[in-house]
Amino acid sequence: MKKHTLIVLSLLALLISACSPRFASQEMPASAEYDTSYSEEVVYEVEVSGAPGVPEAGFIAADSTSATSVERMVIKNASLSIVVTDPAITMDEIISMAESMGGFVVSSNLWQTILGSGAIVDQASITIRVPAERLDEALTQIKAGVSEVRSENISGEDVTSQYTDLQSRLRNLEAAETQLMEIMEQAHKTEDVLQVYNNLVSVREQIEVIKGQMLYYEQAAALSAISVDIIADEADQPLQIGGWQPVGVAKDAVEALINFLKGFVNFIIWLVIFILPVIVVIGVPVAFLWRGFRNWRRKRKEKKQAKE
Repeated sequence: MKKHTLIVLSLLALLISACSPRFASQEMPASAEYDTSYSEEVVYEVEVSGAPGVPEAGFIAADSTSATSVERMVIKNASLSIVVTDPAITMDEIISMAESMGGFVVSSNLWQTILGSGAIVDQASITIRVPAERLDEALTQIKAGVSEVRSENISGEDVTSQYTDLQSRLRNLEAAETQLMEIMEQAHKTEDVLQVYNNLVSVREQIEVIKGQMLYYEQAAALSAISVDIIADEADQPLQIGGWQPVGVAKDAVEALINFLKGFVNFIIWLVIFILPVIVVIGVPVAFLWRGFRNWRRKRKEKKQAKE
C-alpha cells in the first residue's frame, strides 16, 4: 500500500509541475490536501480527475526555447484573374503544368457565359497545388501568353508559433498517456480501471486531433495553393448584332466559295485523268464502227436503187 501511495504521489507531483502559471499561482483547495490517512480509492479518484487537464497545462507551460529549434513554417498561397483567348485550352495547360511540377488539381470548373456583345464564350476557374518552392515559377508560366492579368495576390501566413504549440501539447499529451498507462497497471479495482481507461481514451483522442492539425500545417506549407479565374477576351470574340454575326456570315460565304472551287477543280482532275481516257479508249472504236455501218447502209441503198 505504501509503495503504491508513493507512486501515485510522485505522478501527482509531475502533473502539478506541468501546470500553467495560472494553476501554480492558485492555492490548492482544501479538499485536495493530502495526508497519510486517505484510502486507495480516493487516491485513484484524485489522480484520474486531474488527468484530462494535464495536456492543456502542459501546453501552456511548454518551454519557450523549443520554438527556436523549429524551422520557420510559412503557408504561401496565390490567386490570379487572367484574360485569355480560349479559357478551356488555358485550363488544360494549367492542369498539365501542375502535374508536371509534382502538384495536383484541387478543383476545376468550366462553364459558358454571355459577353456584352452577345457572344457566348467559355469561362473557367481552377485551383491547384504546387510545391511551395516552385510557386513563383508556376505563376510565371500561368501569366505567360495571356491577354491581360487583371489581378494577382500572393499571401503568406507564418504558422511557426501554432506548430510549435502543437508540438508542446503533443509531448505533454504523450507523457500523460504514459502516466495513465502506469496508473492502469497499478489499479486493481474494476471501477478504477474503467475510470483510468476513459481518461486514457480522451487523451488519445486529443493526440490524434493534434497530429491531424500538425499534418495539415505541414502539407499546407509544403504545397502552395493557386486559384485562377480564367476570363474570355471579349476583344477576340466575333462581332454579334441582335443574334446576327457578320463575321460568321462572311466566314460561311468564304467556306462555300472554297467548297465550290474545290469541287470544280476535282471535276477538272477527273475529266483529264479519268473521263477523257475512257472516251478515247471506248469512244473512238465505237465512232469508227458507227461510221462503217453508215457507209455500208448507204452503199446497200445505192445498189438497191440501181437495180430498180
